[in-house]
Amino acid sequence: MAHLVEVSFRGNRKEFFLWDYPDPPPLKAAIIVDADRGEDLGHVYSLGELAQKRNGGCSHGCGTAAPDRKALRLANPRDRASASDLDRQNEEARKKAMERVRANGLAMKVSDAEWQWDKKKLTFYFTAEKRVDFRNLVRDLASLFRTRIELKQIGVRDEARRLDGIGRCGRRYCSASWLPELRPVNLGVAKDQRLSLNPAQISGACGRLMCCLRYEHEFYVQSRKRFPKEGKVLTTARGEEKVMAIDIFRECLTLRAAEGEPRVMSLSDFNREMAALRGESAIETESEEVESIETFDDVSPELMFVSESDVIVSETSIVVEPPSAAKAPEAVNGGDEAANRRRRGRRGGRRGRGGDSGEK
Repeated sequence: MAHLVEVSFRGNRKEFFLWDYPDPPPLKAAIIVDADRGEDLGHVYSLGELAQKRNGGCSHGCGTAAPDRKALRLANPRDRASASDLDRQNEEARKKAMERVRANGLAMKVSDAEWQWDKKKLTFYFTAEKRVDFRNLVRDLASLFRTRIELKQIGVRDEARRLDGIGRCGRRYCSASWLPELRPVNLGVAKDQRLSLNPAQISGACGRLMCCLRYEHEFYVQSRKRFPKEGKVLTTARGEEKVMAIDIFRECLTLRAAEGEPRVMSLSDFNREMAALRGESAIETESEEVESIETFDDVSPELMFVSESDVIVSETSIVVEPPSAAKAPEAVNGGDEAANRRRRGRRGGRRGRGGDSGEK
């Protein structure tokens, strides 16, 4: 069964190949691979499970499919010697190409040149702000080098990956060392992290925003969801206060009232204060409703002794439902007798008043 091998070339260019031999090649070994109309020399970058994983996740990978090209053999000392001499020839080719660019008056910058190991193809990488008509340049370069010429336009991030270097952190560029894909970075990422918007402080060697700004962006987004938004006005134990600032690392926030000094409190204390404030408001409302019910003069004694099933508690009030007739039949009968006595008294009064007027 063929082994999957990831091979790196000049300028951090990587491709996948199949190794048909029983034993896989050593890591970082120089091997000869099948290239475009010829052969090329590269070094083994990954093998086995790591190569399988990178094949499905890298921008230069083939996904779940196997690559078409194969790795032919291990490089011998003569092959490695001829490959080391190509570094000098690559720089010479780039300088000559820049001379032809200036002669043709083209607005482009030749970043790098790469000879194929068998010298059957020469590839130039350039950057330009706009589209460039380089047809005449290709003819000049083909007549100058007497080989197949290929020009590839790349972005400034890809240029930094090819040229490689050391970043301001003191380490090798992420794009050249381990980053599998160059994703765009916008200014909103820097704003979410409260970074300085000065381009000189948040830009990399390529002149664009640093790739590392995306590494912690998700952490900032998730952490800020635990805090109230800055500028929001909240009702706290001291009244209405505005959220002036939040600190996700110390887990504290700064509040300030309309008239008063700002105060800094931890997120846990703020959550407890707001929870206690909500709980106290509900309890006070419930106690006020109970006191207002007990002060009624015409409440029957049966309503003062109700079961828990007869009380419905809501967030803002307490509603007391009267007991059913089956629970207190005596109270219902007693109420009817009192009503009859009041009716007889009223009739007697009317008859007395009517009799007095008749006698008069």
